[in-house]
Amino acid sequence: MLRTMNLSTRFTVLLLSVLVAGVIVSGVILWGVLEARAEADVTEKGLILTETMNAVRSYTSNNVSPQLQRELAASEVFIAETVPAFSAREVFENFRADEEYANFFYKEATLNPVNPRSGADGFEAELVEQMRNDPNLTEVSGFREREGAQLFFIARPLSINDESCLACHSDPAIAPANLVATYGDDGGFGWELDEIVAAQVIYVPAEDVFNAALRSFFLLIVIFVAIIAAAVVAINFLIRRDVVQPVGVMGGFAQKLGEDEIAAEDLESTSLAGLAGRQDELGVMAQAFQRMMKEVYTRTQALKKQLESLRIEIDAFQRDAQVQEVTDSEFFQDLKSKAQDLRKDDEDENDDE
Repeated sequence: MLRTMNLSTRFTVLLLSVLVAGVIVSGVILWGVLEARAEADVTEKGLILTETMNAVRSYTSNNVSPQLQRELAASEVFIAETVPAFSAREVFENFRADEEYANFFYKEATLNPVNPRSGADGFEAELVEQMRNDPNLTEVSGFREREGAQLFFIARPLSINDESCLACHSDPAIAPANLVATYGDDGGFGWELDEIVAAQVIYVPAEDVFNAALRSFFLLIVIFVAIIAAAVVAINFLIRRDVVQPVGVMGGFAQKLGEDEIAAEDLESTSLAGLAGRQDELGVMAQAFQRMMKEVYTRTQALKKQLESLRIEIDAFQRDAQVQEVTDSEFFQDLKSKAQDLRKDDEDENDDE
């Protein structure tokens, strides 16, 4: 099909094909990069929140709990504010008041929890076991489905690094009575120092990650398409002006040359003279073409003069041949003889007189 198109249309089709192919290939690569970048941004925010929750846990364990130990011992109801996990969860809820973190969800998914709401589901239990089996594994992230929703998660291991935690989680016999009374003695005991007991998990709806990537994707694609389209228009304009039109001009003169219709004014054509004044390859070609046109025109004119002179000579020769043919005929010879006889008789008559 391209072979049937003119040069300008062919260049336009090729440039548009390059544009479309470039957008498709770049779009695929760009989407992967932006998706990874969006995941990295969400992961970074999640890790900052995790570090913040750890700071809250540490502050609660080292500063808040010791101050409330006397009240805790005297109270019939367990004071949840003395638990680092409770403080972290409540502080995180305050973070969620910010629109930027409204869709984030924090959970300390525990295999053997005191409070059932912290219990790890099957997926989270596998995360904890994975972290237990690989001490060098400090972070896990990815996607999971939960209650019909696709979620992006960031998880870190949570281990018992403070012996004060064992006062509530080692043996129900030594745990605060109000703790056992509130939550029972079935869960949250038997923990050991440096044991990974839970995974700190932050969840974000996957659509938030994809939407962030999608916004950046569309913005960059629009910018990319605009730049490429402008480049295509500029290249197409330059090709038309600097290649297609000059070739068309020389093509028109070549057709005249082939049909022997070159006139004297064609040799002084401003369009051809302008091309011949260029210093690029087309300029060199136009200069050679201009010289060829002048040479062909000069030879053609000389040949036409020679043909005219030859035609005149042929006409004269043909006339002489025709005259000779007439004079050599019997009729002409007989007529000539009769004319001679008549002249002789006239001469004789004149002499007799």
